[in-house]
Formats: sequence, structure tokens, C-alpha cells
Amino acid sequence: MGKNLVLVGAGHAHLTCLASLRDFAARGHQVTVIGPTTHHYYSGMGPGMLGQTYRPQEIRFNSQRMAEAGGARFVKAAVSQVQPGERRLVLASGEEIPYDVVSFNVGSGVPRARVDLQNDTNVFTVKPIEQLLCAQQSIIEQLGQKTPKLLVVGGGPAGVEIAGNLWRLVRQNKGAANLTLVAGRQVMAGLPDKVRQKVLSSCQRRGIRVMEGSHLKEIKTGRARLTDGQELAFDFLFLALGVKPPSLFADSGLPTGPDGGLLVNEFLQSVRFPDIFGGGDCIFFQSQPLDKVGVYAVRENPVLRDNLLAALEGRSLKPFKPQRAYLLIFNLGDGRGIYWQKDLVLDGRLAFWLKDYIDRRFMRKFQISGELDEV
Repeated sequence: MGKNLVLVGAGHAHLTCLASLRDFAARGHQVTVIGPTTHHYYSGMGPGMLGQTYRPQEIRFNSQRMAEAGGARFVKAAVSQVQPGERRLVLASGEEIPYDVVSFNVGSGVPRARVDLQNDTNVFTVKPIEQLLCAQQSIIEQLGQKTPKLLVVGGGPAGVEIAGNLWRLVRQNKGAANLTLVAGRQVMAGLPDKVRQKVLSSCQRRGIRVMEGSHLKEIKTGRARLTDGQELAFDFLFLALGVKPPSLFADSGLPTGPDGGLLVNEFLQSVRFPDIFGGGDCIFFQSQPLDKVGVYAVRENPVLRDNLLAALEGRSLKPFKPQRAYLLIFNLGDGRGIYWQKDLVLDGRLAFWLKDYIDRRFMRKFQISGELDEV
């Protein structure tokens, strides 16, 4: 007799499941996909969309269409509570959805609570990616009227890519802007100094001001106050202060890791509730803390698909074995990239070409619902 599988979120780690929904249906299982929006955007190409290298249609998957084409039910909603004892999910609307097996791939968000924020319509977090599209349109409108002050807070890869692609956005639209990156202690902290130097050189060459040694303290309408006492006026501010899993798991009494992510074992399975699984940024891998990089979610894809099917049918599970090393390529927004893997650091147009090739190949594999033809 078939069982009920619920997929919460349609992120990178669930894409193989979504592409294989007919396999679940052929075995008699019913699948429900829950997502806050009908589309899921690929974060690795988000900065490129901001800078108009990519159209929105090129960096997203139609989650609803993928689900329904595979015979699943799609529910546009957010899960507000998990009730593991009853094997039930409670939606923000109050609707309850039962499950036999559930898997979470709800991603992560930028923790706004780390700074004192007042209501400001021109403050954007780098996630969800859709916010970048809203910011893009607002900036383009202002470029025809003034020289806006663009402020990016966060000196990690996300902040660097956002700053570089804001530069490209301004250039593409034949405007001018004052662009500042507040990098915290140091730009690209934790990465090889060679990466840092290449970022600084790229920013200096393009007139992007980089401020190191100070952090954001608070934001008040149109002004950002730093920990060293400086105040910076802005027209648009982008927060790239790292990412954190949602509070859903802790709030529901599920075991979590130090960052609040769902605590899972080697099978991507909750350490306490064997019918709960997860992947991507929202989990904490018990045996080996994983960096919040997309490569792990992509590699978890087939393992999660196989284990969910096995859990539904009472078969043995497969372990997920994280790779020891991975490569990162940063999109600088000027047609150039920085390639980093172990001790090898390279920059130039070839690096961006490689990133673009890898990203587009990944998108082609799962854009099976006519995304590129959407308006």
C-alpha cells in the first residue's frame, strides 16, 4: 500500500526528487510538495541576475509545474510547525498536512536580527533571491534621476558578488552610482589572502570603495551606523551577513545543530525521528559540519531521492559522503571571476566562463518545465 511523502521546499537538494516524481507514483506513493512560491531561484546565479547577465527565467525552476507534471500535489504555503509525534505539518494558514515521510529543503536566510533595523523599503537581504529582482528595478528607475548611493554590508563571497554586479547593473544602464562595500573585519575573511588581494584589486580598479575593520551596528532611515562610529548615507542597502537556517526546527522541538539547522545523520535523516529527512542549507550534518555552499546540496540530491523512496518502503538507506574539497568561483560582475580550489587561485575571464558553463549545465538538467519560455 502506498504512503504519503511530503517535500517541504523545492531547493537544490530536492531537484532530483522532483524530476523523479513519476517513480514514486509508479510505486503507489502520493507526494505533496509545499513551497512559499511557485518558482525556486538558483542562488549561485542570483548576483548575475542582479547585474543583468541573466534573465530571471534563466535562473529559476517552476516548482509547481514540475510537481504537478510528475503527479504530485503542489501547495503554495509555508510550514509553521512540525508535529513529529503525530506525523503532521501545520501550515501558516492553519491547514494540517499528514505525512509518512517528510523531507525539508527550505534553505537559509540572512539574519536581519543581527542589527537594529527600522522599517526601510530600500533595505534588501540577498536571500530570497527574488528580492534582488525588486532591488534591480528600483535602482534602474533611480539611475535616470540621480546618482544613488549603493551600500553592501558583508565582506564574504555573497557581499563581494553583489557589489560587483551592482557595478555592472549601473554600467549596463549607462548610469553612475557611489558604491561601497562594508566588509567587516576583512573582505573574504577565512579565504586565502591571494583571493582577498584579487578582490581588493578588482574593486579598486572599478571604483568600488571597500571598508575593512568595522561592522554594521544599526540602520536608521537612509543611514547606516558602523561600530567605529561612522555613519554612511545610502539610497539602497544590501545585507549579506551570512546565512542561517529557519527557526522552524527548533521551534518544533526537533533536534538541531549549533546553527539551528535540522540535525541529521549520515543518511540525511533526523537523529531522533527516522521519518524526517533534510538537505541543503537547512540541515546540520552531525558527523561533519558542512559549509553553506551549493555543491553539497547538489551532491545530496540523488542520495536523498533514494533514501526517501527506501524509507517509504522499509528498505536500507545509503550514506551521504561529503567530498573532501570543492571549488568555488566568484562572479565579479565585470566578465571576470576568481577560481579557488585548495591552494590554487586564479582570476580572469576564463574563470567566469567556467562558472557560467557549470551553472548553465546544472540549470539545463532540471529546467524541464518550460521555464525559459515564461514571460
